Amino acid sequence: MSSYKIIYEDDAILVVDKPAGLLTVATPKKEKYTLRSLLNAYPAHRLDRETSGLILFARDKKLQQILMDEFKRRRVKKRYIALVQGALKQKSGCIAFEVKDHPRQSAKPALTKYRVIEARNGFSVVEVIPITGRTNQIRIHFKQLGHPLVGERRFAFARDFKIKFRRAALHASDLEFMHPLTRRIMSFNSELPADMQEFLREH
Repeated sequence: MSSYKIIYEDDAILVVDKPAGLLTVATPKKEKYTLRSLLNAYPAHRLDRETSGLILFARDKKLQQILMDEFKRRRVKKRYIALVQGALKQKSGCIAFEVKDHPRQSAKPALTKYRVIEARNGFSVVEVIPITGRTNQIRIHFKQLGHPLVGERRFAFARDFKIKFRRAALHASDLEFMHPLTRRIMSFNSELPADMQEFLREH
């Protein structure tokens, strides 16, 4: 697992490029090695352990709440790059299946926009813009669409697909938000990580 990179920091916030394999926060197993513990800061949102890319942290809980409210109001723009199995019939569209944030909760409305960047042999490179922020939303939505992420093992059977990858191929590439103190619009980009770049070179 590669180490995380701090892309930007000031007295209020940190923008971090998270490697795949690193938890944002501890699960009920109480893992000690998480991005939250390493930074000693508070996440405004989360990325799956397997997902790489940009994540926003606040220096204190008050600032965290301000940023979390921005996410809830859909004022934060997020863009992902995903590798999905097969060729999508529609080159762009909106996935609107309901998603459960937790197995014991009822399903809630969820919305994911997508655009196919490139169709390859057996899989597609897709730009993904989640409008809502349900847990595992992107991974679940593409599974429901019949095109699970390359490397998906939690929401699909990897053995059902010829294209293999060591993790769910999802990268949080772009993040745009308003700074909680200066109110300036801030925009950041993260290139595809080495493992996804290598996969694209080989396939």
